[in-house]
Amino acid sequence: MLIRHADPERDAAACAAIYAPFVSDSPVSTEEEPPDAAAMAERITSYSETYPWLVAEHDGSIAGYAYGSQHRLRPAYRWAADVTVYVAAGHRRRGIGRSLYGALLPLLREQGYHNACAGITLPNEASVALHESFGFRLVGVYREIAWKAGAWRDVGWWQRRLNPAGDDQPLDPGAPLTLG
Repeated sequence: MLIRHADPERDAAACAAIYAPFVSDSPVSTEEEPPDAAAMAERITSYSETYPWLVAEHDGSIAGYAYGSQHRLRPAYRWAADVTVYVAAGHRRRGIGRSLYGALLPLLREQGYHNACAGITLPNEASVALHESFGFRLVGVYREIAWKAGAWRDVGWWQRRLNPAGDDQPLDPGAPLTLG
């Protein structure tokens, strides 16, 4: 398996195909319409300007992807990044999510992010277990916050510190780093 930075032209269709069932067939994603390859390419391009977007390549095909994104709009939140991981149906429970986060989280730390946050539509035991295995801890649950798949859904928020706290204001996060 190869973990590498996503290429919008090369990887957008595969990422869109992996993501589509999470949107259309489950409450996992709170989006209502799956993005097509062009929309996914725009996301990869846009997010990659500030955060890493990684793909896992297995036997020549994309088996999963993970990325960082803005946690909140206000400037005081600029040291926090939301993280997301999606693994294709035929590749789950093979360590792909672990490999992706194993590469993504150190990149975010080195980039200068202080915390990683993850929102998980509940229930989702596999996602909770993955995040907690990386040291994420539940910080709260928004109850009945999203209407999806014919029911109100709770969304839990998990957080993991990436860098130790200090008494001085940290430097702003830098540009995305490349895998080394």
